[in-house]
Amino acid sequence: MSGRYGMNRLAIAALAGAFTVLVGARAFAGEESTEAQMLDALKPRISRSMTGSPADVARAAEEQRAIEILRQGQTRSLTSSQREQVAAVAKEKPKVDLEIYFDYRSSGISPKAVAGLNSLGKVLSNPELRGSVFMIAGHTDAKGSDSYNLTLSERRAEAVRQYLMDKFNLSAEALTAVGYGKEQLKDPQHPFAADNRRVQVVNMAAKSTADAK
Repeated sequence: MSGRYGMNRLAIAALAGAFTVLVGARAFAGEESTEAQMLDALKPRISRSMTGSPADVARAAEEQRAIEILRQGQTRSLTSSQREQVAAVAKEKPKVDLEIYFDYRSSGISPKAVAGLNSLGKVLSNPELRGSVFMIAGHTDAKGSDSYNLTLSERRAEAVRQYLMDKFNLSAEALTAVGYGKEQLKDPQHPFAADNRRVQVVNMAAKSTADAK
């Protein structure tokens, strides 16, 4: 029983049979509860007001540079070094991992994914996230070549970004897209596992206590 219980706790619950949201080590079923959990996970973390220390200034500059790099990526692919810079900043930011269904070997969004993307759009449109800059990062498993996976992940991340802009009037400035291919496997011990095929949404914005209302 304990083994079955453990597997059940780790099972990923599908939203409308087509959308999976994993926050930390937990998964949530049901449209309303999933949207609530996504919203909570993506809220900017309240940090102490900037003191003007060298560390604060360097951190703020690093975060702003990451956002500028992402915006450059809207017109061209990022270099390996740029992707690493962005990933270093994103590592400490609020985020959720999503499994979004695409057509096989394509960036075409499957009809099965529409309900889930609509839930994501509602969350990103929430007034509590106003002013945020979101990175939509595409990831693949280890099947195929580096270049193929990188290109596919870029196209899929951009497809999600475009869908959200078209359907929810989210601004181009608020949404950025980047592909990582198979560079950042979620489960490196199982490189072909489905968990590695995901879209990660990261809130790249920072909020200080001086901005909190």
